[in-house]
Amino acid sequence: MDAVNSRRTVLVAAAGAAALAGCSDSGDGGGGSTPPATVAGSADPGRPSPPARAGKVLAKTSDIPVGGGKVFVDQKVVVTQPEAGTFKGFSAICTHQGCTVATVSGGTINCPCHGSKYRIADASVAGGPAPRPLPSQSITVENGSILLP
Repeated sequence: MDAVNSRRTVLVAAAGAAALAGCSDSGDGGGGSTPPATVAGSADPGRPSPPARAGKVLAKTSDIPVGGGKVFVDQKVVVTQPEAGTFKGFSAICTHQGCTVATVSGGTINCPCHGSKYRIADASVAGGPAPRPLPSQSITVENGSILLP
């Protein structure tokens, strides 16, 4: 009986993992393209939260042109500077079908897949089939660097 219960536990765990994997970005535009939120602290209320981290440096502020921006593919984030000294962070995942945006030019963040365009100031839809704006992404500007918390 122990072998049966042990096997059942493994099968249930595997099925649960497969179900969770099925909830990943499907690219169907049905809301699955929003990246998961970063949660500070511990999921277990009985354990203390980990200490705060300084964050990962994405770029120097001088690397982000005024009126433009830069896409960080590995981090799935785009940073823009719509006006001098104002930096904005957005998800780099297009809300149309989950492609990664590729460029920032002419005042827009541009997706190569189907032509969606988002305004650099607020990531609102400027054109194309995108159904909604790019979600905001938390960034920090500190000592001339742009950090991803």
